[in-house]
Amino acid sequence: MPEFALVPKAASAITTIRPSRGWVALNLRDLWKYRELIYFLIWRDVKVRYKQAALGVAWAIIQPIMTMVVFSIIFGKLLNVSSEPGIPYPVFSYVALLPWHLFANALQKSGISLVGNANLITKIYFPRLVIPISSVVSGLVDFALAFLVLLGLMAYYQVPLTWNVIWLPPLILLALLTALAVGLWLSALNVQYRDVQQMIPFLVNIWFYASPAVYSSTIIPGGFWQMVYALNPMAGVIQGFRWALLGTQPPDITLAISTAVVLVLLVSGLFFFRRMERTFADIV
Repeated sequence: MPEFALVPKAASAITTIRPSRGWVALNLRDLWKYRELIYFLIWRDVKVRYKQAALGVAWAIIQPIMTMVVFSIIFGKLLNVSSEPGIPYPVFSYVALLPWHLFANALQKSGISLVGNANLITKIYFPRLVIPISSVVSGLVDFALAFLVLLGLMAYYQVPLTWNVIWLPPLILLALLTALAVGLWLSALNVQYRDVQQMIPFLVNIWFYASPAVYSSTIIPGGFWQMVYALNPMAGVIQGFRWALLGTQPPDITLAISTAVVLVLLVSGLFFFRRMERTFADIV
């Protein structure tokens, strides 16, 4: 009678997922593992934004164009707000509105992104950083469409591009990092306190008038006030955009201070987000 030996099965690997505790490591390398999810969420946000919209992606250029027209009439014509020498006010204001709308839209979307994806958070595991990051990056589609309008506007007013335009990608990245840095704080707080999402539009409006979108940063007095003004990261971004695209006054210490502020906000925001991450699924 044949004999049979019982061979034990190889033990299968078991992955245990536990909530993080304390000021844990950021584990940013997990973002690379979930890069396909980031890509999916970016395109989902873009498609949902214009789904069943009568004008579709045209809304991406209507908003900055209409804002530029209103500013040109009120500030450029009626109030005679001066732009940089030799730069038509419509071009001057539109160049500032490009990074501003990129930042403002990214901040508003990332600030409420966790609550808006509550069903996803409570059902499956993935790095929660994926959600605010995808919300911020999805705004690049609108920015690209609005940038094409700027090229047509500059051609109409015969404003030439300069070689400074090669610095545009780092400035775009700085605008996105600014939105992400603040968005990490707001999104984590919004899970705990839902009135944060009511505060975000008010914050964006105040931030807008504190940034040199409708006026030139040259009106800010030097010395102490310039240092204080540079604490606004978007002041350095907008000044850099005008220099890169229009060849105006080159960035000074304002951009350096703005960059430092963004880095501080981003690093602290990442640690705060990770600190609060373990409570998201229970509260959201």
